[in-house]
Amino acid sequence: MNRRFKYGKTWLLAATALWVTNVRAQQSSGGATTPHQRTPQLYNLSVQEAVAFAEKNNVQVKNALLDYRLQEETNRNITSAAYPQLSGSLGTTYNPKIPVQTFPNFIGMATYQVLTQEGVKNGSGQPIQMPADFGYITAGFGTKWNASGAISLSQILFDGQVFVGLQARRTSLNYARSNAEVTKETIKANVYKVYYQLVVSQTQMQQIDANIERTTKLLSDTREIFKNGFAENLDVNRLSVQLANLETQKLTTQRNIDNGYFGLKLLMGMPVSDSIVLTTKITDDQIRDAAPLDDNYQYGDRKEYQALTAANALNEYNIKRYKYSYLPTANLNSTYSKQAFRGQFDFFGKGDWYSIWSIGLTVNVPIFDGFARASNLAKARIQQQQTQNQLDNLKISIDNDVQQARNTFGAAITTLSSQRKNMDLAAEVYDQSKKKYEAGLGSTSDITTAQTDLVTAQTSYVSALYDAIVAKIDFLKAIGKLP
Repeated sequence: MNRRFKYGKTWLLAATALWVTNVRAQQSSGGATTPHQRTPQLYNLSVQEAVAFAEKNNVQVKNALLDYRLQEETNRNITSAAYPQLSGSLGTTYNPKIPVQTFPNFIGMATYQVLTQEGVKNGSGQPIQMPADFGYITAGFGTKWNASGAISLSQILFDGQVFVGLQARRTSLNYARSNAEVTKETIKANVYKVYYQLVVSQTQMQQIDANIERTTKLLSDTREIFKNGFAENLDVNRLSVQLANLETQKLTTQRNIDNGYFGLKLLMGMPVSDSIVLTTKITDDQIRDAAPLDDNYQYGDRKEYQALTAANALNEYNIKRYKYSYLPTANLNSTYSKQAFRGQFDFFGKGDWYSIWSIGLTVNVPIFDGFARASNLAKARIQQQQTQNQLDNLKISIDNDVQQARNTFGAAITTLSSQRKNMDLAAEVYDQSKKKYEAGLGSTSDITTAQTDLVTAQTSYVSALYDAIVAKIDFLKAIGKLP
């Protein structure tokens, strides 16, 4: 039997099955909902329906879509900076000890000035003289209770960085959407591959069942011939070993198919307890019916190119933002407030409230910031150059992907046709060997060899069939036409 398909092509099934085992163990340890707590569902799904299910339920896709919603909220936050900002405040202050201030004794100075000007005399009959130092007065100012209420309004009149942020909102959404599409494209390709691997494995299972049926019939006939003395016990033993190998192959294939279903459900975001019936079949002709093998493809059809293009556009806005940081900013501010002063807490009773209203315009002119703006602008330009380099490299990578995928797909189709013919020829050889054996003209060794060759040819055909499917998927993904 061709071990390349048995061991080389089942890695995806085995890996996803191991992943499922780890996830289920973590869910069990974390107290997650167990399968018996919900009613298992049965789904009859075509490959397109399986992809649509994965796009709706796969956790990576859902998180990518949530990233898009996060960007929407980020855009709302950016927009809010351009709207008027209105706030209100209400507060009261109690002063157990009224603040005291000390200042020069201007009252005494003014009094002596009047007395000296009027020629007032002291008790000795001498004119009053102005003292050299009048000292200081200490007094408390204010009341025990103060209260205030205010409404403040601010509005950006001009801020280049805010305006650039408003302009970049649509591009930011495009970038988030493109990243989500990249994630969806990856999940879609994996679902296609696992789905079709299961379809191919079912084809292999049908071939194994047919081989078991033929070998069982041949073993029964050989036993009868042996009883009649026209065959050796060695012939019976050979066929028994061959039948046991086929039974083992069937068990291994069935285990891989079961694991593959676990992996497919995990990719689709489907509970493991649910069941899937695959309704899409695959034929050689369907595989050959791929996109034309020519150079008619566009870089923009690739999701990765779309995402990187959006990132490059964001870098351009980033450069523009730092350029605008050299411009002045203008803000309008206004505050209207009411204040009251009381000896006790009776603000809601009688008493005056004094109004204060201010309107201000602030213009900030950047003069020198230690070259911080120049550094930020230089970094933004370097980042744009890096992204442009990635775009140029991605074009080369896409060209390489398309060429390799085209060559691989063409070779896979050729190999598939060859293996199909080889399998049909091996089946014909087996039928002829069986007829000769039944007619007594052939040996058990001949028919055993023919049976072994047929199993090998079938396994090679199944391997070539899956190789061709994967090659087709990779080619369609390379040209950005994966349905």
